[in-house]
Amino acid sequence: MKKTALITGSSSGLGKAMAIRLAKDGFNIAVNFRGEPERQDALDVQALVRENGSEAEIFGCDVSDFSACKEMTKNVKERFSTIDVLVNNAGITKDGLLARMSEEQFDIVTAVNYKSVFNMTRYVSGVMIKQRSGRIINISSVAGVYGNPGQFNYSASKAGIIGMTLTAAKELGARNITVNAIAPGLIETPMTDSLSEELKSRMLDAVSLGRFGSPQDVAGAVSFLAGEDSAYITGQVLVVDGGLII
Repeated sequence: MKKTALITGSSSGLGKAMAIRLAKDGFNIAVNFRGEPERQDALDVQALVRENGSEAEIFGCDVSDFSACKEMTKNVKERFSTIDVLVNNAGITKDGLLARMSEEQFDIVTAVNYKSVFNMTRYVSGVMIKQRSGRIINISSVAGVYGNPGQFNYSASKAGIIGMTLTAAKELGARNITVNAIAPGLIETPMTDSLSEELKSRMLDAVSLGRFGSPQDVAGAVSFLAGEDSAYITGQVLVVDGGLII
């Protein structure tokens, strides 16, 4: 029986690349999207997963909602019988300097980026404990490791994810569940596409490899942590940044 990967925020961007890569690796995919505006994108990802030989189902869920995550976890388990990999990928930005940041900007970013990891891990780990196996992969950021001006809320949420990763790895290891984080650097996404060429050039000056990463670079790291070659790795933060922070 094929294993199943549940990827939050997988209707576009990094999550889409992860879904396609894990489908190629032989996983069935539970594609998560937030609401109706993202439904068609989720259906497109579902089609791409099926083209790569795996089964896929779409699940609408606001992962910042605790009870909604419980319902989605139940529905994914009913559809696929197992949940073998959880990728906590959903994330947003609401950037601004600390002196001007509103409470709303802080609250929504921490709810979507940070609380969602608790919500999903709380419920999916229960499935994995009963299975006595599982892989949990949390998407952090270099901003959560070293901070980033203008991203007080985002950096805080991504740093918090690392703390949750370390604690969950210690709690769940005895049940053969690994928990790791990935910290991407400058990755080509719709968010970076909107930056000016001058700003992109300045940012790239700090990257040793001299280029933005691709969503596939991050998906490759997810593939490794979801596969058998990483079976003895837990509680780690894998930085995928082209040498940005060295």
